[in-house]
Amino acid sequence: MDMKQTAKEIFLAGVASVLPDKLIRSQVQLTGNILKVRDCTYDLSTIENIFVIGAGKASALMASEIENILGNRITAGHVVTKYNHGCELKYIKLSEAGHPVPDQNGLRATHAILEIARRAEEDDLVICLISGGASALLVDTPPGISLEDIIKVNEVLLKSGADIREVNAIRKHFSKVKGGQLAKAIYPAKIACLILSDVVGNPMDVIASGPTVPDTSSFMDAANIIKKYELYRQLPQSTIKYIVRGAAGIVAENPEVYDPCFKNTKNNIIGCNQTALEAASKKAVEKGFDTHIITNKLQGNYTRVADFILQTIDQHGHKKGKRPVCLLFGGEPTVQVRGNGLGGRNQHLALHLATKIHGKRDVTILCAGTDGTDGPTDVAGAVVDNHTMSKALSSGIDPDLYLENADSYAFFNQVEGHIATGSTQTNVMDLMVTLIY
Repeated sequence: MDMKQTAKEIFLAGVASVLPDKLIRSQVQLTGNILKVRDCTYDLSTIENIFVIGAGKASALMASEIENILGNRITAGHVVTKYNHGCELKYIKLSEAGHPVPDQNGLRATHAILEIARRAEEDDLVICLISGGASALLVDTPPGISLEDIIKVNEVLLKSGADIREVNAIRKHFSKVKGGQLAKAIYPAKIACLILSDVVGNPMDVIASGPTVPDTSSFMDAANIIKKYELYRQLPQSTIKYIVRGAAGIVAENPEVYDPCFKNTKNNIIGCNQTALEAASKKAVEKGFDTHIITNKLQGNYTRVADFILQTIDQHGHKKGKRPVCLLFGGEPTVQVRGNGLGGRNQHLALHLATKIHGKRDVTILCAGTDGTDGPTDVAGAVVDNHTMSKALSSGIDPDLYLENADSYAFFNQVEGHIATGSTQTNVMDLMVTLIY
């Protein structure tokens, strides 16, 4: 059995289970004039207009399936997704924009989405499609802050080592659409929000920076995070001044739980990392592995994540009997980028793990993002085994240099091991597939 290929097949089974068209089809049904979204029903005979808006790496495919269900009942719509993540839409306009760093296309698309949101009135229904990536794709510029400033903020945050909760707490306070403010723009219309989670624990105020969810963070929280990661000198002065003014109460906080704009809002998580893990587990069992889902909550610095994976391998390795073992992990590690190389958190984690399992036992480890992209690269991640380092060293390649320069992409280009899926049009964080044999 080719263990690297087997690990990839297990990973892809997980990805297939969270394709947004499949998830929406299972949770949104139209019978006559009755639209059922999870446990909520909407009598469309009482609805004047149906608007569809959304953002994220999965939003195009989500919108396509909503079109299949509602067809020409849709009055107007607009969604924004990452470049090369789009698909053909008939009733809903589609924009592609920059991710993970925002750009002008994202700014234009966000303005168009807000225009539709503000059109909605009391007898209208707004279907909001949200998935991972929306924090960068839904981009606007508060007073006194330029798009270039917002771009710089995102670039600094991506390299800071901050986790997604911390990153989005800051992003929410440089926006008039995130942190529940999209819901405020839509009010008093009804909102049915369908969310594909890419955050550990599925906190709806963090996923995509919570555009339709009450904000549990504050300007002071954002200021403390900036201080924690020593970002004051790295961020544009305009953004620092804005945060200071917010912390002083001069700029209004985002809407909180008792704001009336949430009265008609129903937020629904339709898929998450656990969904993918369960499907991956089913595939591993079919292939004859003694399979264990270890956690869907991996987060924090990649070295700590690697230590946990290695400890779990040690715990299960000695129990291996007649069947090989498959250990499944989900989550999203972080990397504080110090070099000027090219890579992503999954490739970096895989390379680090390869140095730790070198020559120890028969182990294969795959680390990949369910969206098909890892950092600013064209691959989802990488797969390594206990022979990866031997291959590198025999070719005169020093893995430590690539780790220090955050250049894991170049390492795997030479040694092989990249997992290339292309855009999957979904996003539920990362999967780590470990095979012990």
